[in-house]
Amino acid sequence: MLSNLEQKLSEFLDLLAQMNALQTVGFVIFFFAIWFLPSFLAVFFNRAHLGKIFLANIPAGLSWIAWVALLVWASTGKMSSKLAKKYGAQSPEAALKSTN
Repeated sequence: MLSNLEQKLSEFLDLLAQMNALQTVGFVIFFFAIWFLPSFLAVFFNRAHLGKIFLANIPAGLSWIAWVALLVWASTGKMSSKLAKKYGAQSPEAALKSTN
């Protein structure tokens, strides 16, 4: 008798086996879009540590905790210097000195 997890995995594999080529391609694209969502967010927010986020994203998809931590890092990380100079954003240290 299969355990609940083994039964769910078996049902999922049966569904994958029944998909046609177009559905399979759509599933693979959706799967990788979710897996690399932290990397896409880092590109969108122009983060300075994009390369590190991308490299950490590859194994982090296997762990929900690491994946969520990368989402937070990609959303709240330091902006790259090119974009900061373009829009006149200051570093946190420079902003503190200008207020004092």
